[in-house]
Amino acid sequence: MKISIITVVYNNKFTIDYAIESIVNQNYPTIEHIIIDGGSTDGTIEEIKKYGDKIDKFISEPDKGIYDAMNKGLKLATGDIIGILNSDDFYANNNIISEVVNEFKKTQADLVFGDIVFVKPENLDKITRYYSSANFHPNKFAWGWMPAHPSCFLKREVYEKYGNFKIDYKIAADYEILTRFMAKYDISYSYIPKVFVKMRTGGVSSANFKSNWILNKEIVRACRENGIQTNMPKVLLKYFTKIFQLVRK
Repeated sequence: MKISIITVVYNNKFTIDYAIESIVNQNYPTIEHIIIDGGSTDGTIEEIKKYGDKIDKFISEPDKGIYDAMNKGLKLATGDIIGILNSDDFYANNNIISEVVNEFKKTQADLVFGDIVFVKPENLDKITRYYSSANFHPNKFAWGWMPAHPSCFLKREVYEKYGNFKIDYKIAADYEILTRFMAKYDISYSYIPKVFVKMRTGGVSSANFKSNWILNKEIVRACRENGIQTNMPKVLLKYFTKIFQLVRK
């Protein structure tokens, strides 16, 4: 079973190596790593090229945003299973892919996901938030919840059958695509109770009040487009629950 990992990057030379190394060091033998760069000018491209043939496919060109870049990666992917690892993130240990493959073989699921943790950029061992998908069910989309997207691995045929990311979403196209796959088309899924990915705090969807407002508007839109009834007050309630995910410093 071949696994494709897509990494999207733009001007991120100081963290891209963590993402690449966490893939290179996986103990699973058949991994295709695809990197889509948006035309970086800060030395990111040179950093990527240091890895030579450890990167299977590499494109550097302007794009229409992160989800357009992800779609480019999906078009290039030849693996049976596809995962997406952002350039700020890295896999928590070296057997993540092996465990994911075993779960696909055992369950025949369309989607496998786990947990993620948020860490401080200056101290990658310092966890600030634990995002568990243990109790996730598609009925939670209406409340603004989703499985942690960086932990999601999907069969390539799911994308081929139900479509790629909608690039008219600014922040929540990952939310929309999982809503579409899991709620509208009812794909099968399996959860592994382990941390798959470490994410540095920050990012587009957690940057500031304005981006969070856009995020929540897009969540409501994604739900409605995929047949889920919800509203903004209902979605905003998730912030009270998020308090319990924070790890005491």
